[in-house]
Amino acid sequence: MNDSTEQTGGPDLPPDRLAISPLSPYFDADKLQRGIGIKFKGTVRNNIEEYCISEGWVKVQAGKTVDRKGQPLLLKLNGPVEAWFEDLGDDAPVAKAG
Repeated sequence: MNDSTEQTGGPDLPPDRLAISPLSPYFDADKLQRGIGIKFKGTVRNNIEEYCISEGWVKVQAGKTVDRKGQPLLLKLNGPVEAWFEDLGDDAPVAKAG
């Protein structure tokens, strides 16, 4: 197996870490276009700005608060994270820490 497949978990699993901000080094427009489903602490969430499956955290916006550069302030929440590609339907393989 090559290194890129190990990091992404394969072609049908989302990457271990992904962000929606183009300023982040973990931004990947191609993967985001496929649609990423996130389950955090057993609840499907649609307000996740960034996640990391292996470290078990997500970042969400802190209301409408922004920093001095106009970027939204993010809160880091710890807990189990699961991710999948939404374009694969209901039987999509789920990436989770294990």
